Amino acid sequence: MTARSRVATVVGSSRPLSWVNTAFPFGAAYLVAGGGTDVAFWVGCLFFLVPYNLLMYGLNDVFDYESDLRNPRKGGVEGVVLDRGLHRATILAAVGSSVPFVLALLLLGSGTGALVLAVSLFAVIAYSAPVLRFKERPFLDSVTSSTHFVSPALYGLVLAGERGGSFGGWDGWPLGAWAALGGFFLWGMASHAFGAVQDVRADREAGIGSISTVLGARATTWVALALYLAGGAALLAVPWPGWLTAALVLPYAANLAPYLRITDADCERANAGWRRFLVLNFVSGFLVTQVLILNALR
Repeated sequence: MTARSRVATVVGSSRPLSWVNTAFPFGAAYLVAGGGTDVAFWVGCLFFLVPYNLLMYGLNDVFDYESDLRNPRKGGVEGVVLDRGLHRATILAAVGSSVPFVLALLLLGSGTGALVLAVSLFAVIAYSAPVLRFKERPFLDSVTSSTHFVSPALYGLVLAGERGGSFGGWDGWPLGAWAALGGFFLWGMASHAFGAVQDVRADREAGIGSISTVLGARATTWVALALYLAGGAALLAVPWPGWLTAALVLPYAANLAPYLRITDADCERANAGWRRFLVLNFVSGFLVTQVLILNALR
């Protein structure tokens, strides 16, 4: 393997298709909270764009190597099968690229922001790391996965407030901010739960626990549907034009419709829905951006 292909494989383990899913929530929240496009905005966006994802997905590919070998989904946009010879390099790249950004963000913020960032990083590591392995703890797996995507948004709000933005202490946050975070968190749990449906049989055969191995494919899909709808209901509490985003859960709910009668025996067919989910994220991101622009023009 050439040096170039080694680098490409390590970078590929960070799931480039999903980079925007963590950078966008931070950047959007930071701007909504009045942070502006200052140095903290750019440092945070860059950190949550690449190093954060390399830390999250790269470590996952290292510690899930054995199960990934048996998973037919691995090897493309849904994750690489990381050769053993690249495990050490991936860990070093993930940690080495993250540390400078984390130190910079700590200097740019203060105590509360540092606590939120610490929780975010703990969730990233605990999901895959040996012993902790939150990804194998049913229900906690969905909570932790959602934390991966909501915590950058929460951190953006907190950091902007610490740097003189419109959001001050926790008690000064408007209901709309909590509603947006709550709706996003429920959306994240739903997305993780549905993503686990396609792996029910593979996870059980590998002795891996998850929300779907406990509930089964069909029940998990229904739980995901309920969480999506609950997330949409929470977003209705966000002031105009933010409540328009509540409608964005409907395509995700519709994406689940063909799988509401799925069984454990044919759980793999949910992969088609998961691939549509990846596309929906980009469409939703574009539409959320339009809502943010509309809010800024009010």
